[in-house]
Amino acid sequence: MRAVALLSSGIDSPVAIYLMLKKGLEVIPIHFKQNENKYKKVQKIWKRLKELYPDKLKDLIVVDVYEYQAPIFEKLIELKKEKWICVFCKFTMYKKATEIAKENDAWAIITGDSLGQVASQTLDNLVIISLATDLPILRPLIGFDKEEVVKIAKEIGTFEISIEPEEGCPFVPKHPIIRGSLGEFKKVHEAVFGTPC
Repeated sequence: MRAVALLSSGIDSPVAIYLMLKKGLEVIPIHFKQNENKYKKVQKIWKRLKELYPDKLKDLIVVDVYEYQAPIFEKLIELKKEKWICVFCKFTMYKKATEIAKENDAWAIITGDSLGQVASQTLDNLVIISLATDLPILRPLIGFDKEEVVKIAKEIGTFEISIEPEEGCPFVPKHPIIRGSLGEFKKVHEAVFGTPC
C-alpha cells in the first residue's frame, strides 16, 4: 500500500512519515519548496529516513510554492482576506498532494498535523482543510504532544536536522484565522478560484 506525505523541514512531518513507514506503508514525500535553506534541510531529512527504510521511502517530489501557491496568497491579500492564508496554504497542499497521489497510485495523504498546535491545526480548520481531498488523511501525530514528537525525532535522528536555523514562512499573516467558519471559507474559496468548494 502506498501513500503520499507532506514533508517540511520541521520536527513533526518526518516523525509522521517514520511512523507510517514503520507500519509498512510505501511513502512518496512531497516538499513545498520556499527557499534553498529549508530545501537542503528536507533533503537531509529524506536521506536519514531513507537510511531507515530504503525500500519503502520513495523519491522526493518538489513543488515550487512561488509558482503554485503564491498567486493564491496574493489574491487573498487583494480581497483583504489574508487571515485565511494559512488555511489556504494547507488546503492547496492537500489538493496538490491528491493529484500527485492519483498519478502515483497512492491511496492516502500523510501529514504531521497535531491537534490545536498552530493556526491551521485547530479542529475547525482541519475540517475545512480536509475538504481539499477525497483521499483518507492519515495523521499519526494527532493526539501527541510536542515532547512525545521530539522524543521520537531524537530517536530516529531527524531532530538535529529539523532544529537547524531557517527563515520563517514569508506568507504567515499577522492574525491568522484560528477557528474558520465553513460558510465563510466557501465564500472566500469561490472569490479566489471562481468555483464553489
